[in-house]
Amino acid sequence: MQEKWTELLHFSLPSQPGMERVAMERAAGALHGLLSDIALERLKTAVAEGTLNAIEHGNHFQEDLPVEVNIWYSPSAVRVNIIDQGGSQMIPESSVPDIDAKLAGLESTRGWGMFLIRNMVDEVRITGDGQRHTLELVSYRESNP
Repeated sequence: MQEKWTELLHFSLPSQPGMERVAMERAAGALHGLLSDIALERLKTAVAEGTLNAIEHGNHFQEDLPVEVNIWYSPSAVRVNIIDQGGSQMIPESSVPDIDAKLAGLESTRGWGMFLIRNMVDEVRITGDGQRHTLELVSYRESNP
């Protein structure tokens, strides 16, 4: 049987620094009461990081290119899709950051976003259609992990 998803919220934001906080707060407001406090805090972190990646890497801070956020829920999970206008640019696979190498200056201090995202939610999917990238974040609801 196919899971029934209900859309809670859809919004767009300009690709400006700081809009990741707006996305995080709007998602938290829409999902309040659907996840445990801990799961909601983790999802907020993933939404902020995912939105920042979309703004910076997908849309390259071009304010006229929107980042879209779609939020759904089902009896067993919540889902947040973050969509940028990154075109055909591939999103590289992320590796586990090496803290010792970063502290020693052997690796860039950047590269924590996808690591955090993958460790904050239950499922992460990245898709693209040649014009847009979609980052899908899924967190299971406590009643149905």
